[in-house]
Amino acid sequence: MKHGAAVAVIDALGTVTGWSEGARRLTGRPAADVVGRPATELLAEDIPDHTLAARAGTVVLRHRDGHRIELTVTACPVAGADGRPTGFVVTAGPAGPPGTPLAAEAFEQASMSMSVFDLQQRYLRLNDTACKVMGVPEAALTGRFFPDTVEDAEYNRGFLRHLKEVAETGRPIRYESFAGAPALNREHLWSIEMWPLRAASGELTGVAMAALDSTEQYWARRRLALLNEAATGIGTTLDVVRTAEELIDILVPRYADFASVALLDWVLGADEPPMIPDAGVVLHRIAHGSTCEGNPGAAVRIGETEVYLTDSPPARALREGHAVLSQAGEPEFVEWLAERNARSPEGRPYRQGVHSLIAVPLRARGTTLGVAVCVRMAHPDDYGPDDAVFAEELGSRAAVCIDNARRFARERTTALALQHSLLPRGLPGQVAVEVAHRYLPCGSLAGIGGDWFDVIPLSGGRVGLVVGDVVGHGIQSSATMGRLRTAVRTLADVDLPPDELLTHLDDLVTHLAGGDCGEEVAELGATCLYAVYDPVSRRLSLAAAGHPAPAVVLPGGTAESVPMSAGPPLGVGGLPFEATELELPEGSVVALYTDGLVEDRDRDLDGATDELRRALSAPAASLEALCDSVLKAVLPDQHSDDVALLLVRTRALGADRVATWDVPPDPAQVAAFRQAAGEQLTAWGLDEAAFITELVVSELVTNAIRYGEPPIQLRLIRDRALICEVSDASSTSPHLRRAHAYDEGGRGLLLVAQLTQRWGSRQTGRGKTIWAEQALPDT
Repeated sequence: MKHGAAVAVIDALGTVTGWSEGARRLTGRPAADVVGRPATELLAEDIPDHTLAARAGTVVLRHRDGHRIELTVTACPVAGADGRPTGFVVTAGPAGPPGTPLAAEAFEQASMSMSVFDLQQRYLRLNDTACKVMGVPEAALTGRFFPDTVEDAEYNRGFLRHLKEVAETGRPIRYESFAGAPALNREHLWSIEMWPLRAASGELTGVAMAALDSTEQYWARRRLALLNEAATGIGTTLDVVRTAEELIDILVPRYADFASVALLDWVLGADEPPMIPDAGVVLHRIAHGSTCEGNPGAAVRIGETEVYLTDSPPARALREGHAVLSQAGEPEFVEWLAERNARSPEGRPYRQGVHSLIAVPLRARGTTLGVAVCVRMAHPDDYGPDDAVFAEELGSRAAVCIDNARRFARERTTALALQHSLLPRGLPGQVAVEVAHRYLPCGSLAGIGGDWFDVIPLSGGRVGLVVGDVVGHGIQSSATMGRLRTAVRTLADVDLPPDELLTHLDDLVTHLAGGDCGEEVAELGATCLYAVYDPVSRRLSLAAAGHPAPAVVLPGGTAESVPMSAGPPLGVGGLPFEATELELPEGSVVALYTDGLVEDRDRDLDGATDELRRALSAPAASLEALCDSVLKAVLPDQHSDDVALLLVRTRALGADRVATWDVPPDPAQVAAFRQAAGEQLTAWGLDEAAFITELVVSELVTNAIRYGEPPIQLRLIRDRALICEVSDASSTSPHLRRAHAYDEGGRGLLLVAQLTQRWGSRQTGRGKTIWAEQALPDT
């Protein structure tokens, strides 16, 4: 007989002679009120005849407080010395359908907590699991009111409300509750089901309850939810530090009371990953978080280096490549905590209660980037194997995001360095225009683009102006930009007019695209604007290949876009480019720019172009100041594309710096023009250059008369250099050749090349021009 069972002893006359403690708890009646009195006084209704005959069955008693109790009883006869019956020993328990010993054992041995309550929420039965959860034997709870057996907590008040609801409505209830219990050291998640118990008549007699401990499943779901959250919450930017902070946000407080992320040196700057050393590992702390505001328990500040001892869990995680668990009391845990306290004594109070640690390496694509450390203090559970699996999965996802950010930063830095190396660092000296420029790389995730600009000195004091934009972003675009910039400089050196230069450049882009694999063709597309300004004629000739038209601000006027054909982008092939020519007064400002200045998916193109024209029209102290004010007025705070802006203010070479003569096709006149050139140099105060200049004039004019076609013109230009030009109507270009010892001619151009800084020829609409430049003597 189970200790504390409900037992009564009844003599042959039906008088109660014995009453157990279990009987008292079941009926609420102490032995003093029952012993010596007829047993029939306890009945709420008569006992059925079949129950009397079988000495077993269901009887209904009256509780001391008046409510009915339906019990299953068994009567065992007791014989005297003469063998005649002297009474009965009666055992009782809560009523239920006829059961078997196997069913009773199933109730007792069930792995879930099961209990039976009467309609007043008093315990009638508990199985072994329920007794373990409550921390006391069944006899200590039988007959007691539920709230008297537990602490006054919200989850227990909710449990009582549900018991009453089932007792009052007769409807079952199923719910989940995160609740504690007297014998448990922490709260568990319980899946609870309550259902009514009924007599054969259908009358409610009690409430049964079964509670399944779903804590492990709960934490598994929580870990899965954290992984799902990490999939969208980590890696929202391509920034290494921000990515580490997002990992901390996932971990604290739901998985750890404190967490930190430290990365190896090379991740933050070096190029190649080194081997993990066997000695202490040096890392940089880039993020941490705590349940305590201000992270007072952090032994290392953000940005500081930290050294992990060889046998510490973080160092082992880095070396072994998997999560390492460590619990309070273990030697490496004690050593790690002592090192933290020694490094930061002021944080010791905030490390009280640390009982579990997990260190997980951050590995991506087979390379270790750093380590994340998670610590538990207030969280009651130690880290276990399931936590290690979760940490490795989360660490792997975070590491890939960190590696992506690292690779992006490295490629962006490389592309920016490449682009800056290809863009002009210092623009060449020339007097045709005053120049100011700006280049702003974009801050978007797409990376550095292929925008470029250039200023190219040309013959005759002219200057070439270029802006261009390669489709796409990244190193490939920057490299393509470098190839196109070199090509433009080469073609400009041939003195091609703008429309012809773009035609040749278009052929080059088509050729480059055709030499690459098919999917890269679009990436080699580009736009370009090329313009040539002549300070002598003050004429600007320009052509575009799919590029925005420049804006021009005349002195004292407002900015207007140049009316011109945009032309097809480079790489389309087979379509013509159209040149436009303008005559500009001295002091005009021409603005050449890439589309990133005015185009954006969130901006209206026409509105941005109007803003640009207004900004260009505003007064400014200098061209540099105008550059800054234009960018400030037109660009948004976050621009999504690279921006190149080139501002030029035109200058003019007046008649006092240019001398022109028409030359008749008569060799006898060469001496006269050589003398005229010398006289002009004397007027300019350049007598020191007279000898070489007269020789150059003589050779070039003689060649034009001998091999060219009239009309012939001689022009001297005093710029930063002294320029001598001879034009004729022939399109045949001269070339250097080596004269033999007895040749009468063939040495003229060789002499010109040797005596001047540079020389060349350019095609014009009326023929060609041969030119030579020589440095002016210092004045």
